[in-house]
This record gives sequence, structure tokens and C-alpha cells, in this order.
Amino acid sequence: MANKFLSLASAMAAALAFGLAPTDASASETVAIVHAQAWTMADASGGRVDDATIVIRDGRYDSVVAKEPPPPGARVIDAVGRLVTPGLMNADTHLGLVEVSSLEETRDHGVSGGPLGAAFDVQYGLNANSMLLPVALADGLTRAATSPTAASDPAFLGMGAVLRIQPGGSILDRARAAMYASVGGFATKQGGGSRSAQWQLLRNAFDEAKTYAPSKTVPAPRDQLQNSLNIAALHAMLETHMPLAMRVARESDIRQAVALADDYRLPLIVLGGSEAWRCADLLAARKVAVVLDPEADIPWTFDELGARADNAALLAKAGVTIAFSVSGNTIHLSHNAGAAVREGAGLAVANGLSFAEALKALTIHPARMFGIADRYGSMARGLDADLVIWSGDPLEPASAPDLVLVRGEPASQITRQTLLRDRYAPKHAQERWPPAYRP
Repeated sequence: MANKFLSLASAMAAALAFGLAPTDASASETVAIVHAQAWTMADASGGRVDDATIVIRDGRYDSVVAKEPPPPGARVIDAVGRLVTPGLMNADTHLGLVEVSSLEETRDHGVSGGPLGAAFDVQYGLNANSMLLPVALADGLTRAATSPTAASDPAFLGMGAVLRIQPGGSILDRARAAMYASVGGFATKQGGGSRSAQWQLLRNAFDEAKTYAPSKTVPAPRDQLQNSLNIAALHAMLETHMPLAMRVARESDIRQAVALADDYRLPLIVLGGSEAWRCADLLAARKVAVVLDPEADIPWTFDELGARADNAALLAKAGVTIAFSVSGNTIHLSHNAGAAVREGAGLAVANGLSFAEALKALTIHPARMFGIADRYGSMARGLDADLVIWSGDPLEPASAPDLVLVRGEPASQITRQTLLRDRYAPKHAQERWPPAYRP
């Protein structure tokens, strides 16, 4: 059977025609992307393969080989030398939880009252119809960690999730991907105004969870601070070694977080970490991952006096696993979460981080941090074929996806914004009739 050969322009047209229909994860069609500069994320160097042929079968990667002819019968897309990466991942967002940050009824990322602390689980509030998800997908984001920000507990924020950003269907990829907590900065008042109290409360909560008896044959101490909902969640966390995601910025707090994780044998992810460069060797030795904001180069609080633009480069040089989020400007935790994190990664490269490390921080590194590297993050055989063909350097704000595939199927790049642009574009300003009445 002859190959069905599509130019990139034809592939883009096919993506537009695809609209917002659900992705068919069971599609049996074979797709081959030829003449690609593929960054497979398959090794420490980023796994670059020039003039690559990327073969996708049944929505999963089959092979990435240089100068290989496409298999017979495959639908062929010519990348014309363009750079191709796995779909990107933002490691700290509020996608699916926040629609309009100024409207309380559209915010489901925190708890303002009630008994929930560690037991608060964001998965139940996810909105698969959020209008911000198509924007993120059109910007090349196919995965995202979404996190809680507040709970009725002075120590814990709750449990976050990993999203699969796709048209139609469920967006939940992994529930309870990490337990979130925050110490220092604006969170200090939760512990009575003292970070010492916050660390003591965290340790006490874990100590209570260690003695928790699900069978209820052992009565809980009368002075137990954690209620049954929260202590059960923490007990399950310790049993499954769920990652602890700590929002900390100051060096002393980062060191306390490492000691806490060591004592309770938990994987640790540092969120923010403005002063993480000060203890990079410790983080590397303890295999602690850091999700940082490349735009955080000036202090917003006294905890961030050591903030510097080359934080990412210094951490990577020391061997620390890093990922990115633009969390300082909180609007980008939901709006433009794809474009903002790409621009942030570009700033990190401008301040000394290698291009390959920046791409890994947007793909395979967060996949490993949040436990989804068995299905996403690289172009390894058998993984979901989420990929992006870029118009140029993906870390340049002026670049954009030419084509986004989600499990081998083209995803629409039509969003509410593009529809509004087309309806109210300046070329229509002088027309006599409103849009609905035009021929």
C-alpha cells in the first residue's frame, strides 16, 4: 500500500478539521513523521536525532531512527527539518481547578473552612471543560501537575494530581500524585507566626500517622491533633511513599525539608526553591527534585533574598533534577500556562542552563518526579505519542506549535481566543452588519 504523504501544511489543516472531537486512543493508523529534528529525551544529552523518522502505531511511539523510510501504508507528515519534542509538561499549575481567579465560584484549588487538611484531594474538582485547557494544548502542553494552595490545616495543603491535557474525556492522569505542604513566607501565619511551629506540626502529623491503626483496634490518643480524615491520608502517604511537595524558598527551610523527608523516608520535591542553589550539592546527594520559577530573580519576601537568575543552571550543574513552573506570577498557573513555562525555560537557558536540560525540565524530568514516566516524557517505544512539531525554537516566545499530536492524533489549535480573534478581527471593523448576519 502506498504511503499517504502529507505536507506540514496539510497536517495542520487536518488538525483544524479535527476540531474538538475526542482523541481516539485506540486508533490503529500508523503515522510516520519524517525529516524531523527529534529530541527524544532518551538519554542525558536529550537524545537528539537529526533527519529522524518518528513512527507511531496505535497512538504510541514505535521507533525514532535517522534517515529511515516510512513504513508502507503509513500516514506520512513531513516535518521539513523542524524541531520535534514530546508534548510539554508544566510541573506546577492550577489547570482544571481555576477558571477566573477573581471569581470565587471558579476556584477549586483551596479550602477555606471545614476539617480537610492533608485529606483535601483536588481530583474531585477537576473541570475537563475548562476553556483554559485548549489554550494550554495549543501551546504544546499535554501534561500538567495541578496543585492545592490552601487547606484548613497549619501544616498541609492537600493532595495534587497530574493532568492529561486532551480534547474530550477525562483529564485525570494520576490522582494523589503528591502531598503538598508550605512553610515560610506568607504561609508562616498558619503556624502561629513561626516557621518553627510549622516544622513541629509537620513532624507531629507524620508521627501520628505512623501510629494510626486503620482497623481501629488501637484507639487514637485523646490529644491527637489530626482528625481521622487527615491522619488516614497521611498514613496512606507513608505506606505508599507518596512524594512530599514542599513549598519552601529559604535555604534553612530547604534543609529542614530534606531532613524531614529523610526521617520519614519520603521522596521530596522542592517547589519554588529560590535559594536552592545554596544547597545544590545536598539536593543532588539526596536525589531531591526542584520545581523552580526561572523568572524568580528578585526577592518577593525575606525568604527569597538569595534569588538569582542562574538558579536552574547551578542546580543542573550540581546534578539536581529540575522542572519548571512560572508560579511567581500566579495568573500563569492557569492562564497561558503553556506559553509562560516555555518562556521561563528560555530565560533559564539565557542564564546558563543548556538547551537539552531545559527540554528535559519540560518533559522527562517532571514525568519522573510525579510518577508518569512509564507512559509519558520521552519518545521511548510504547509510551503515549504526545508530541509537538515546532515552528522554531520552542523556548522562544515568538515560536509556536505547528502541529500537536495527542496519542498520535492531531489536536485542534482552535481556542476561544482564536474564535474571538477571527470574529472580531480589525478587517471586520467597517462592515455594516454584525457577524451573525454576514453572508
